[in-house]
Amino acid sequence: MSYIAQRTEGAAGQPLFLTFHGTGGNEDQFHGFAEQLIPGAHVTSPRGDVSENGALRYFRRTGEGVYDMDDLATRTAAMAGFIRSEKQNVSASDAIGLGYSNGANILAAVALAQPDLVDTLVLMHPLIPWAPQDQPGLKGRRILITAGERDPICPAPLTQAFVDYLVAQGADVTVHWHPGGHEIAQSEVDAIAQFVAG
Repeated sequence: MSYIAQRTEGAAGQPLFLTFHGTGGNEDQFHGFAEQLIPGAHVTSPRGDVSENGALRYFRRTGEGVYDMDDLATRTAAMAGFIRSEKQNVSASDAIGLGYSNGANILAAVALAQPDLVDTLVLMHPLIPWAPQDQPGLKGRRILITAGERDPICPAPLTQAFVDYLVAQGADVTVHWHPGGHEIAQSEVDAIAQFVAG
């Protein structure tokens, strides 16, 4: 599977930093942010290949918060193959993923299916509206979830349920809430920088 993607070649031995845009975004949305967070990293930002009335996404949905689960499964497998190929291309043993909204959802779906691919995850406003099966491979994975307490697209109870699931799998989970909605708050940006810095 091939995606249109923006790439920055990093230094030898540096991690691969993958970024995934939100609905209506593109490969430029977080590419520069990743470069700033880890100078010298290899950065790859794939463009979603699904168009929803002209807005780019990574998988289809039939309504707000209602996913086409067959399409999600197909595209999750494709994205996992893409990530594996990117890691091999830059000889990166360590991978970091950052995604927002729809981008967080495809990144989370990959982690649920193949948790060995991405070591550290930043999931901004994810929405996982199904009950995932147990995934022992998530044990020890560093995961940051950022969310808005009044997010109308990703309701706080569903975010908390996903956090509880990840904790139950043994993941090392950090959560940052801001008092707003689906927008990215400055406090989120600061929390991400602190988390990625280790």
